[in-house]
Amino acid sequence: MTLPLIVAHRGNKSVTPENTLPAFASALNSGCDGIEMDVVMTADNIPVVIHDETVDGTTNGSGHVGQMTLAQIRQLDAGSWFSPGFAGTRIPTFAEFAGLMAEAPGVEILLEFKGHWTAAQASVVLEDVKAHELTDRTMLQSFHPLTIGALHEIAPGSKRGALLEIVPDELIASAQALGLYTVNPDVNLVLNAPNLVQLIHDADMKIQVWTANTTEQWERLVELGVDAIITDHPDRLAGWYDGRGLR
Repeated sequence: MTLPLIVAHRGNKSVTPENTLPAFASALNSGCDGIEMDVVMTADNIPVVIHDETVDGTTNGSGHVGQMTLAQIRQLDAGSWFSPGFAGTRIPTFAEFAGLMAEAPGVEILLEFKGHWTAAQASVVLEDVKAHELTDRTMLQSFHPLTIGALHEIAPGSKRGALLEIVPDELIASAQALGLYTVNPDVNLVLNAPNLVQLIHDADMKIQVWTANTTEQWERLVELGVDAIITDHPDRLAGWYDGRGLR
């Protein structure tokens, strides 16, 4: 049996502040097969790693990332909200994340573009991917149709994916028209429509499911044969695999 890959959601976010270099280092130490993370563009066109389009939720500041310069972003504390032990942790640039991943051969990257990105904006990120020789193990994904289209335009040969909260009409036809490598749905969507896994596999695409955090969910996803489980607990999932004698 081929086990689903273990993908750390925003790093090992259950024990470290999400989407920070400590979170990614912890995820790598957990034995994960991949890391999922998010990029947003600053006002001065520097891609930074953060989930929200504002800094309010995970820093001591407030405001929209797209209206702040990197210098302003760098002044923010992105760790104290999680624990005093992470005080002073900064929002990383994508280039810093890429540098860390360059030292972790074999670990996959699920790179989510938040919101609407133009082809020109996305090209800035892909330059860093290429510069750090991460192209072959980086999968580009988004919820936003225009962003998916922009990625198709500038990187037609790349691994690209669509994130799903609902199943749109003509899902498979649309995904194949864009040459997608993977379709990545919400875990509840898969559990409520388990035929989706076979449907996507029959179309010669991968299915990587987010965000599955319980043993009951993991059990069912393994049974269904998904390609990857995206989780907030990569260390626990690795332990669950080992404890069940699955690897």
